[in-house]
Amino acid sequence: MQQQPHPYAQALLQQFSQHDNPQIAEPMAKYMRNLFAFYGIKSPERIALTRQFLRENGTPALPHLEPVIVTLWQAPQREAQYAALDILERMVKHLTPAHLPLLEQLVTEKSWWDTVDYLATRIVGRLLLRFPTEIARITGNWMNSGNMWLQRTAILFQLGYGQKTDTGLLLTYINQCTPSKEFFIQKAIGWALREYSKTNPQWVQQVVAQMPLAPLSKREALKWLQRKG
Repeated sequence: MQQQPHPYAQALLQQFSQHDNPQIAEPMAKYMRNLFAFYGIKSPERIALTRQFLRENGTPALPHLEPVIVTLWQAPQREAQYAALDILERMVKHLTPAHLPLLEQLVTEKSWWDTVDYLATRIVGRLLLRFPTEIARITGNWMNSGNMWLQRTAILFQLGYGQKTDTGLLLTYINQCTPSKEFFIQKAIGWALREYSKTNPQWVQQVVAQMPLAPLSKREALKWLQRKG
């Protein structure tokens, strides 16, 4: 994924660096288990800075999108990855299946729940909803990849689909991952079921009753229904 830094991304990073705050960066890094460095820019300020930059410079031209995103992903500070996600979401209606290899790389590099879940639910999910013929092939490959973060993405990408949820596909992926001991997989199964319970509670209750789900998955799946009473 290494390539020459793109000037557009470098200009945004320069703007971020002017707001570096070590006192805030330390607890931000600690919250993320010290997996990543931070500038120390809290989300509201980062979003405002990114929006200002986009107003002044526009979004990247589509042919430049990948090198811009890659440059931001290569930066050590986590806010750079968040900015990449902000830009991708701003341009999500222009993304096509040709961008799926890039999105797959983003899921598998510098992986943690913060970026993976954003990619799954706000980028990948919205792209695949527009290109449904790609869903089975792409997400099936991810499920069979052995990569936990790709599998989590395959479970979560339908999170906002509601009535458009492919329950057969979701059930297949849940069944495939039920034996997993990974916290992030068990949590994803529960999250996907909990969200769909707002659309079809009976279906979710039946899945929870009949499948040998991990206790964590069951608890997460039933949270909304139990609160609702």
